[in-house]
Amino acid sequence: MTIDVICPLYNAEKYIENQYNQIKNQSFYNNIKNINYIITESRDETLSIVEKLQKEDNKIKYNVIKKQEFSHSLSREKVAKNSTADILVFITQDVKIEKADWIEKLTTPIMNNEVEATYSRQLCNNNTIEKYTRECNYPSQSVIKTEIFKKLNGYDRKDFPTNEDMYIAYKLITNGYKIRYCADSEVIHSHKFTLKQQYKRYYDTGKFFKQNEYLNEYKVNKSGGKLAVYVLKRALQEKNWKVLLNFVPNMMARFIGMKVGKTK
Repeated sequence: MTIDVICPLYNAEKYIENQYNQIKNQSFYNNIKNINYIITESRDETLSIVEKLQKEDNKIKYNVIKKQEFSHSLSREKVAKNSTADILVFITQDVKIEKADWIEKLTTPIMNNEVEATYSRQLCNNNTIEKYTRECNYPSQSVIKTEIFKKLNGYDRKDFPTNEDMYIAYKLITNGYKIRYCADSEVIHSHKFTLKQQYKRYYDTGKFFKQNEYLNEYKVNKSGGKLAVYVLKRALQEKNWKVLLNFVPNMMARFIGMKVGKTK
């Protein structure tokens, strides 16, 4: 089965070449039909680096959009619906792939007709609160069979500020399809967010739940509480004083951001 990789880029010059080489080293690289980059107009050398790589590898495709045109859902949806591959792999520019069998482990359950979608295990390589949130809750980098994505009408032309993966996962499950979390398909995905950035992330998440209020039925607030308890417990176990000092303001930034986002 053929695979298309879809990756949005914005001011991504420090990521592109390393990530491309990590993809090129995959055991399933021959299965990859296209590596599709969605380039939001950047202030750095993102475009020129992609152009250079394209000369070396005709699997690389790209389109350039203006900053105001980018949408986490719609930009991906447009490329996905034009794909003729059997499987779509969605990644972000800052994902690091350390193992050559990442795509193989991720896509094999789909190729074997076991499920319609899979998610990788996301690991954090810094000693922040994110280390523990990754342990407890692995956000999705999704793989969706192209026919299924189109059959379910993708993101329904909705413009989401974030959490587009949650929306498509909800549609898959409620339509009787299966999603598998693949713990043996690992990527490194780490950040060091300021409180302001953390607030903005959860503000956008709150806006997403405001757009899709029916998802609030799935006890999101209760999950957030369990996550906070898990982080505190693990930080105490490891005597991670930096995390413990940052715990209350970090969780407050998340909580307030979510609440304010839901009111907008």
